[in-house]
Amino acid sequence: MVIAVTLLWIVVIALVAVVVALARQIGVLHERIAPAGALMVNQRIRAGDAAPAVTVTTLDGETLTVGGEGQRQLLFYLAPDCPICKSLLPVLRSLARATDDTRVILLSDGDDEQTHRAYVKANELDRFPYALSEIAGRTYGVGKLPYAVLVDAAGKVVSLGIVNSREHLESLFESERLGVASIQDYLQRRQGSPVETYDPAGH
Repeated sequence: MVIAVTLLWIVVIALVAVVVALARQIGVLHERIAPAGALMVNQRIRAGDAAPAVTVTTLDGETLTVGGEGQRQLLFYLAPDCPICKSLLPVLRSLARATDDTRVILLSDGDDEQTHRAYVKANELDRFPYALSEIAGRTYGVGKLPYAVLVDAAGKVVSLGIVNSREHLESLFESERLGVASIQDYLQRRQGSPVETYDPAGH
C-alpha cells in the first residue's frame, strides 16, 4: 500500500512538472507570435497611392463612385460562395456602426444578379451598397477573396489586402492609426528594418 501511494505521488509530481513546463512554453510562444494584419499581395496598388475612381451601379440602381476623393470608404470584395466572406459580415456591421465617417461598399462580380440579391436578403445586407463590377476588381488588383481596401476622404489608399479574419479587417484601420502601410510594416519598424509608411497628408 505504501509503495502504491508513493508511486502515485511521484506520478502526480511528474504531471505537475509537465504542466508547468508546458505553461512556460505557451507563454514564450505567445510572446513570439506577432499580431497578423491583412495580407498585402497586391502589385498594382499600394498604400499611399491615389485610389482609382470607378463608377459602379448597385443592385438597387444607385450610381456611385468607388475610390476617388470626397468620402472615406471601406471597399469589401466578396462572393456568395465564399464562406470566409460570410463569416466576416457581422464584423462589417460592427465596423459600420463604430465608424460613422466610413461608408462600407460591398463589391463582387458576375452577371447572376438574382443570386446576389438572394445573398443580400439572406444576410441582411440591405444597409450596404452592393455592386457587381468586374472592372472595379481588376482596377484594384483583387485576386483572392475576401479582399478589402480602406480609402480615406482625400482619395488615398490607406491600407489593403486579403482579410481572412476580424483581426485582418480591423488591422486596416489600425494601420491608418499607426501611419504605416500594414501591421507587418509596423513590426518591421520596431525591429529597426526600413518600412513603407503612409502619410495621410500625401507628403
